[in-house]
Amino acid sequence: MALQCGIIGLPNVGKSTLFSALTNIQNVAANYEFATIEANIGIVNVPDSRIDILVNLVNPKSIVPTTVQFLDIAGLVKGASTGGGKGNAFLKDVREASALIHVIRCFEDDNIVRSSGAVDPVGDKEIIETELQLKDLESVEKKLLKVERAAKSGDAEAKTDLQILKAYQAHLSEGKNARTLPFSDADRQSVADLFLLTIKPIMYVANVKEEHLHEDNQHVKNLKAVIEKEGDQLVKICAALEAQIAEITDKEEKQMFLGEYGLKESGLDQMIRAAYHLLDLITYFTAGVQEVRAWTIRKGWKAPMAASVIHSDLEKGFIRAEVIKLDDYQKYKTENACKEAGKMALEGKDYIVNDADVIYFRTNK
Repeated sequence: MALQCGIIGLPNVGKSTLFSALTNIQNVAANYEFATIEANIGIVNVPDSRIDILVNLVNPKSIVPTTVQFLDIAGLVKGASTGGGKGNAFLKDVREASALIHVIRCFEDDNIVRSSGAVDPVGDKEIIETELQLKDLESVEKKLLKVERAAKSGDAEAKTDLQILKAYQAHLSEGKNARTLPFSDADRQSVADLFLLTIKPIMYVANVKEEHLHEDNQHVKNLKAVIEKEGDQLVKICAALEAQIAEITDKEEKQMFLGEYGLKESGLDQMIRAAYHLLDLITYFTAGVQEVRAWTIRKGWKAPMAASVIHSDLEKGFIRAEVIKLDDYQKYKTENACKEAGKMALEGKDYIVNDADVIYFRTNK
């Protein structure tokens, strides 16, 4: 299943630099507003050392990691909700994303164009959120008009939807994001057709200079205080440094380069994994001499549904799942040795797949 993350933020905060580093697509950024017009799209492998364990054990002919798709969405500006800047087109791109990554500039540099005054990460965050909230409010109020008419005619379902929509209207009017309204998944179905922008999971990326990778500057401290209060996640990276790291293809050379900056892994690796888990996704593996492959599913899926991401016939003809825990596979080295040690479990239709399960599906198809 595909995970699509939209990278958003004000113009010139480092979005396109990050995107270039993520995808090795060069020259997508420029030092002026609206350098990005159409959303750039890139597919990136999710870094996962567990697949390396299986590769070393099985020595397959091919390796297929799981992936995440990134959209470099053009910079939003104040007034975007009413068409300001390139507002309407950009908000459409935001709507299509599964999750959002909000890049915020947390450094001073007079050489980088900034039309909205002094560097103010908290203020920048509020500008973007306000535009998304206003667009959501517009969507909710349009539906309210239709639902109110149906509710007056005695439609029971419309009456329930009306109360939920009014709650969203009040919440958004107070400058709050739709995702913070404590409704159940069933209640959220009342607004599912609206594809609300602020209901999407979000992660914040603080773009800093190299010297502030290990010690927060005041900009990051101010931003972190607000984000932690809201219960969201913040990843701190230096986009300029990540662009350099992305150009290094040799693994040992890359680790040496990271070590020079006191880093164990790139900020992008942290960001990619965090984005992958933002939607509560997990990975299971299939392993054989032909292929070792990682598969993305939602946490809580049962075995037949997990099999469907390989092929729909596997779900329809599901008989059982033969499951080995990765730790056991690593300990006993081979599938046969796991069987002999009693470490291969035969699971039925109600088995809930766990992260890092190694599975072989038996079907009648």
